[in-house]
Amino acid sequence: MNQDTFVSRHEQTWQQFEAWLESGSSKHAGQVAIEEMQIDVPHLYRQICHHLSLARERRYSAHVVERLNDLVLQGHQRLYSARRVGMHQFNHFLFVGFPRRVRREWRLLLLSALLFYVPMVGMFFAAQVKPEIVYSVMSPGQIGQMESMYAPEAKKLGRDMRERGSADDIMMFGFYIRNNIGIGFQTFAGGLLFTLGSIFFLVFNGLHIGTAAGHLTQIGSTTPFFSFVAGHSALELTAIVLSGTAGMRLGIALLKPGRLTRLQALKIAGRQSVPLVYGAALMLVGAAFVEAFWSSTKVIEPAVKYTVGIVFWVLVLGYFLFAGVGRED
Repeated sequence: MNQDTFVSRHEQTWQQFEAWLESGSSKHAGQVAIEEMQIDVPHLYRQICHHLSLARERRYSAHVVERLNDLVLQGHQRLYSARRVGMHQFNHFLFVGFPRRVRREWRLLLLSALLFYVPMVGMFFAAQVKPEIVYSVMSPGQIGQMESMYAPEAKKLGRDMRERGSADDIMMFGFYIRNNIGIGFQTFAGGLLFTLGSIFFLVFNGLHIGTAAGHLTQIGSTTPFFSFVAGHSALELTAIVLSGTAGMRLGIALLKPGRLTRLQALKIAGRQSVPLVYGAALMLVGAAFVEAFWSSTKVIEPAVKYTVGIVFWVLVLGYFLFAGVGRED
C-alpha cells in the first residue's frame, strides 16, 4: 500500500484520537464530537501503535512517522497518567476519605452498633437459658441446614454437607459476595423508609446471628462455628453496621429536612452516605474472600483462626480511629 492510500484510509482515526487528546487540556469543540461518537480510546490507541509500526516498516515519509510517533507518545502519557490519578483517588478514599467520614458519623454509628449488637448478644444468652427460643427466629429447615453447616464432622465449615459438601471455593466466594452485598444493600436502602427499614434490618440480623451462635453453642458446635466466623467477622459485622449508618443518614434527611425540601436534603445526605456505602461494599467483598478461602477450611487450627480474628478486629478498629488523622485533603 502506498503512503497516500495509507494516510487517506486512516486519517479519520488519527483525527479522532487528536481530538480526544485536545479535549483533555481544554473544552475544545472536538470534545462534543468525541462524546457523541462514544469512541473506544484504548482501541484507537492500539490501532495507531500498529499504524506507526507499519509506517516505519514501509519507510513512509518522516512527516507521517513523526506524526504517528507523537500521537503514540501523547496517548501513552495521557492514558497512563489517568490511571495514576485514578489510583491516587482510590488510595485517598481508602486511607483518608472513608475513615474520616465514618468518624464524622460517630453518633449514628454508635446507634447502629447498639441496634445490631444488643439484640445479638441478648439472643445468644437467651438461647442458653431457653434453647427452644431458636424456633421463634428460624424455621426447622433453617435450623437443620445450620446444624449441618457447622457439624464437627463437616469437611468444609459453613457449607451444608447435604447440598454444598463439594462446592468449589471460587463458587462459594461468589455466593458469599451476593449474600453479603444483599444484606448490606437491604440495610442501607431501608433507610429510605424514614430510617425504619435500616433499624429493622440491623435488629433482625443481630437477632438472627445471635440466635445461630447461641443454638450452635448449645448443641456442641461451638468450635466449628466460632472458628469459622472469627476470621471474617470484623469486616462483615462492621460493614453491616456502616450500611445501617448510611441508611439512617438518608432516613433522618427525610424526617428532618430543615429549611430544605426533602429532595434537597436527601441529595445532601446521599453525598454524605456514598463513602460509607462504597467502603462497606469493599469490606463485604473482603469478608466474602476470607469466608470462602480461609474461614471454611479445617486444615488450620482453631487457635490460629481465633488469633487472626482478633488481629483483624484490632486492625479494623485502629483503621477507623486513626487512618487519615492529621492528613491534608
